[in-house]
Amino acid sequence: MYTNIMALYFCVPFRDQLLEYYASNKNTGDGEENMLTCLADLFSQISNQKKKTGVIAPKRFIQRLKKQNEIFRSYMHQDAHEFLNFLLNELVDILEKEHNAERESLQNISLQKNSNGPINGQPNGSHKELAATWVHKCFQGILTNETRCLRCETVTDRDETFFDLSLDIEQNSSITSCLKNFSSTETLNAEDKFFCDKCCSLQEAQKRMKIKKPPNILVIHLKRFKYIEQLQRYKKLSYRVVFPLELKLLNTVDNSDLEYSLFAVVVHVGSGPNHGHYISLVKSHNHWLFFDDENVEMTDESMVQAFFGSPQEFSGNTDNGYILFYESLAEKS
Repeated sequence: MYTNIMALYFCVPFRDQLLEYYASNKNTGDGEENMLTCLADLFSQISNQKKKTGVIAPKRFIQRLKKQNEIFRSYMHQDAHEFLNFLLNELVDILEKEHNAERESLQNISLQKNSNGPINGQPNGSHKELAATWVHKCFQGILTNETRCLRCETVTDRDETFFDLSLDIEQNSSITSCLKNFSSTETLNAEDKFFCDKCCSLQEAQKRMKIKKPPNILVIHLKRFKYIEQLQRYKKLSYRVVFPLELKLLNTVDNSDLEYSLFAVVVHVGSGPNHGHYISLVKSHNHWLFFDDENVEMTDESMVQAFFGSPQEFSGNTDNGYILFYESLAEKS
C-alpha cells in the first residue's frame, strides 16, 4: 500500500494536482472526510516535512481506507494492483460527485435569477457530459478493439478506457515483447466466432487490441500470479522480464513511436500472492530512492535490473517488478 502511495507521490503531475486540490479546499471546512481529502492531507504532510530522513505514517489514510472497503480491513496480504485500481477509481468518483454538486449549485443560482428560461442556453432537463477529472488526465488512455470479419472484411471498432495495462508475461522476455503480444492478432473461430452485423450471422474473424490514446502516465501491471488448475491455487511467476528506463510505445493506432521514462517500480517480494511484502524504487530529481517500509535509501539506477526476475524456473530470487510507472517524455517537455 505504502509503495503505491510513494509511486503516486513521485508522479509529479498527479502530486501537483493533489496538492493544488488540498490548498484550495483546506480552508473551506465544510467538506466531509473521504479518500481524496485523506490522501491530499498525507501528500501535504510529506511535502512540508522538514526532516530529510524518516517517513510519515499514513494512519488517517489507512483508517479511512478500512472504513471505505472491507477488503483492506483484514491482516491478510493485500494485492498492490488491486489497491491502486480501487484508489484511482475512488478518487474519480469523489471528484465527479464534487463536480456534479458544484454544477447543480450553479444551476440553482441561475434558476433563481432566471426561473422562466433555459440555463446558459441549454434546454431544460439537458445534462452536460462530465468533464474529465485530473486523475483521468494523468492516467487514462483509450484502447480500441478492432475486429475484422473474414467473410465481408468489415472492421468493427470498439473503444474502452484504461488506467493501467495488465500484461501476460513469458520467461526471458521484455516489456516491449509483452506489449507486442498484447496487440497481436487473434483469430476467432469455432465456438468463439464473431457476430457480424453486416453478415447478420456468426463468422470467423480476426481481432487485435491497439492503443488509440496513450496516457500521460503509463502504468503497467505484470501478471505474475497465475492460477494453476492442477494445484487449485495461484502460483507466482518469477520470470525474468526486462523493463527499460526508456520505453518506446509501438502498438498505437497511428503507429507513432511514443517515448516514456520509468520513474517508479513496485516490487513484490515473496513466493505467492497471499503472503509477501512490497518495496518500491522511485526516481526523484534524477536520483533513485529505495523504499522498504520505514527504510529509505538512495540507490543507483542499475538497481532496477535486480528486479527483472529470474532466468531460471526455480530460483531463490522472489523480488520481482510487479507494477511499473512510466511518464510520457512529451508530457515532461
